[in-house]
Amino acid sequence: MDNIWKEKTEKLNERRKSAREGGGKARIDKQHEKGKLTARERLEALFDDNTFVEVNDLIASRCTDFGMDKKKRPGDGVVTGYGYIHGRLAYAASQDFTVGGGSLGEAHAMKICRVMDMALEMKAPFISVNDSGGARIEEGIDSLAGYADIFYRNTIASGVIPQISVILGPCAGGACYSPAICDYIFMTEENSQMYITGPSVVKSVTGEVITAAELGGAEVHGSVSGVAHFVYPDDLSCLNGVRRLLGYLPQSNEDESLTVSGRSVDRCLQLPEIVPADSKKGYDVRDVIDTFIDEGSFMEVQATFAKNIVVGFARIEGKTVGLVANQSNYMAGSLEINASDKGARFIRFCDCFDIPLLTLVDVPAFLPGSQQEHGGIIRHGAKMLYAYSEATVPKISVIMRKAYGGAYIAMNSKGIGADVVFAWPIAEIAVMGASGAVAIIGRRAIDAAEDSSAKREELINEYNEKFMNPYIAAEHGYVDEVILPEETKIRVVSALRMLENKKQNRPFKKHGNIPL
Repeated sequence: MDNIWKEKTEKLNERRKSAREGGGKARIDKQHEKGKLTARERLEALFDDNTFVEVNDLIASRCTDFGMDKKKRPGDGVVTGYGYIHGRLAYAASQDFTVGGGSLGEAHAMKICRVMDMALEMKAPFISVNDSGGARIEEGIDSLAGYADIFYRNTIASGVIPQISVILGPCAGGACYSPAICDYIFMTEENSQMYITGPSVVKSVTGEVITAAELGGAEVHGSVSGVAHFVYPDDLSCLNGVRRLLGYLPQSNEDESLTVSGRSVDRCLQLPEIVPADSKKGYDVRDVIDTFIDEGSFMEVQATFAKNIVVGFARIEGKTVGLVANQSNYMAGSLEINASDKGARFIRFCDCFDIPLLTLVDVPAFLPGSQQEHGGIIRHGAKMLYAYSEATVPKISVIMRKAYGGAYIAMNSKGIGADVVFAWPIAEIAVMGASGAVAIIGRRAIDAAEDSSAKREELINEYNEKFMNPYIAAEHGYVDEVILPEETKIRVVSALRMLENKKQNRPFKKHGNIPL
């Protein structure tokens, strides 16, 4: 090698080394002390071993104001590239907090946008790992424009490729809106924070003293706001959660989900023991799900938010299915504002990516009360109706017990497009429960009776006999088949196979107008 080659090689290696060192050993050590991995360590954990390829590693900021020319580092505080997860192509951007607090400037945003464009062109998932102090103030409007470029790409890619945001540090101000547009948000218990206005701003405006965790930590967003879909203890378990989720999803809306061999089970003989015939008694619907899905395959989404509805992915005979189920153990499984939002968003995601929907119904009502009415239950509940009606994927329902009123309609009833509806013999499909119905339609007869209590009981028994069963619905075609609980898996698997090649054409439109 002559001197020129030697000189050029050394210069390249120096630049590469500088890029890989991030903010230097002291800052990396500080990152580790907080229990956080570095940007590159996170990508190594996310991708299959030795498959990650970095893109634009030498890009640097062009800003020279406020001494930025002396702070310039190759890579500009974000690591971008592609690799393989479960042997399938994926793209990622991982912000490096050790370089300028991971702040976003023009070059930083350019790198992220480049891999987003690549992901969309190649029809592969995009994962964004967020750990940033926010917009780089020194770059002013260029920083804000960078966020706008990212938000735009998030929106264009929505429904085309899966987009996942992983919050592994601070995510503040406008930066929150890229994760919000993505399909799923992951957070960690210790280090994740998301908020539009920080604790100091909140204090200056309202006088309220609040910590960052109390304002926008994982517990808040996992259980109260519903912003986070998955919460894990630390970086590594969180990134493994992302890997697990991607195992259920297709590469794009033109692809199919992975078929994964696993242990197929049929424990439906246990269902009469799990689900009490007395509709006033509760049970955990996740125990019902476990009787017919492939063993250990259920991955619940938003497990601690709106617990009256359970949504998530599972495999049946190795294939991905989206599950929506009323949770009898919580608020009796009624639908309210948060449950409607949670269910509708999950349904629409499954429809985007051609994932069949299986709905387990045991719903007494939309939750009554002035708080719900004033909070817009009409608008929010309509999202469930809209989402199911809009969805063209295979849609199967199993009515287990209660199916009352508008909530029955909203839970994938025949009238809003269910392909197959099964009902167990204990199912009660009616406008409302017998006691409430008799109080309305039997009021005069009860008032005129010598023994009003006896008359009321007589009318309730009559109503139960006539309406609180699945047979009228079956006679009228709203239920396709009344099945025994032990037949549930056999019938569901048969229906999924029958609907495998379902295609449904709808009237041309630019897009519908969901009641947001």
